[in-house]
Amino acid sequence: MRQISTELRPLSTGADEAPANSARSAADTRTRADARRLFVWLHRWVGLVTAGFLILVGLTGALLAFYGELSHWIAPEAYPGLHGETLPPAALARRAESLVPQARAVAVYLGGESGAARVTMQAAPGAEPLGFGAVTLDAVTGEDLGRRGRLGAFPARAADIMPFIYSLHYQLAMDSTGAWILGIVALLWTIDCFVAFYLTLPRASPGNSRGYFTRWKPAFLVKLSGSFYRINFDLHRAGGLWLWAMLLVFAWSSVFFNLNSVYTGVTKLVFDYAPPPWQWPAQPPREGASKMLEWEEAQAVGERLMAEQARERGFSIERADALYFKPAKGLIQYRVRSSLDIGERTATTSVLFDAYTGELVTLSLPSGLRSGDTVTNWLAALHMARVFGLPYRIFVCVLGLAIMMLSGTGVYIWWKKRRAAKSAPSGQRRHGQSEP
Repeated sequence: MRQISTELRPLSTGADEAPANSARSAADTRTRADARRLFVWLHRWVGLVTAGFLILVGLTGALLAFYGELSHWIAPEAYPGLHGETLPPAALARRAESLVPQARAVAVYLGGESGAARVTMQAAPGAEPLGFGAVTLDAVTGEDLGRRGRLGAFPARAADIMPFIYSLHYQLAMDSTGAWILGIVALLWTIDCFVAFYLTLPRASPGNSRGYFTRWKPAFLVKLSGSFYRINFDLHRAGGLWLWAMLLVFAWSSVFFNLNSVYTGVTKLVFDYAPPPWQWPAQPPREGASKMLEWEEAQAVGERLMAEQARERGFSIERADALYFKPAKGLIQYRVRSSLDIGERTATTSVLFDAYTGELVTLSLPSGLRSGDTVTNWLAALHMARVFGLPYRIFVCVLGLAIMMLSGTGVYIWWKKRRAAKSAPSGQRRHGQSEP
């Protein structure tokens, strides 16, 4: 007879494993719920902190998409257009200094098709502070077109209105403090783009047989037959989803403009990237060079260096754009529009050279030299509506209004939920609610 074992062995069945699986599933669900509550909290408070600023930059940005047209419409006398060959930068600088003997020119911007050259001025040593920031000249004849107020100053004449709107958009019509504040806002906005995108994703639902994208589809739709609150919620969620990629482009490019040290640090981790010219360290005076180059010398050096680089690297120079002295850093920048520039109206090809010796410090090309520079110039061109012609400028204008809408509806959703939470019995209040 075969011996029968009486040893007891543990039974292994699916029924025994079910409680453990259920516990793990419940723990995972709680973890996801906790993460979602955290993201809802972040989205809510980042949105509230940045809403006022984004409404302002959205409105001003919508206007700036048509900066040239609005400037000419408001003050046509200040924008004569190109009616001949543009005077050299050095000649325009000398003309401005003759008009304002107590000041010195530090930068000349030729103005492109507007025909209005802008010469930035600083008070000469020992002279009284100037009551303006720049002299505007006819780029062809050198005729005096008036004075432009300092960046951020309340407009004293019609021609200053659009520059003031630009100052509001860029630095809250303040000094560098305003630019820094908007840089922080831009960084928060960039982070919130990812947080908001996550919150639109459908929640995990093990018992739901519908596919993932089927459950995500309502986030892209606006239910016009719903309540006023529901319509605002849908506009906020669907509008943010449909425009998400461009919102991220504008948020991150704003970090480039206003918080460049952060942008540079992140970009260098991913791309070959050189900081913009204004971030280069000061150049001490070279031995035997006691004074900076004069305007005529600086122009000649800039033209020579640019021509050499164009021959060496195979690009063509279309027109000069600016000659800019940075006395505090001992640097001079000569900028042109070239065949490498991105967009219709940009001019970002430049050489940076020593203000004492004329020695080349760095070459900055908008495309074709460093991958990070190419990406950055595309971001800047997209942000400033300098690509794809009129249709894209209209889109940027509408996007500015959409940013206002997204901020406004976000504040309304918060206010509505807050009021409902206050009026509900304490036991029924739901914290971290993310859906209507």
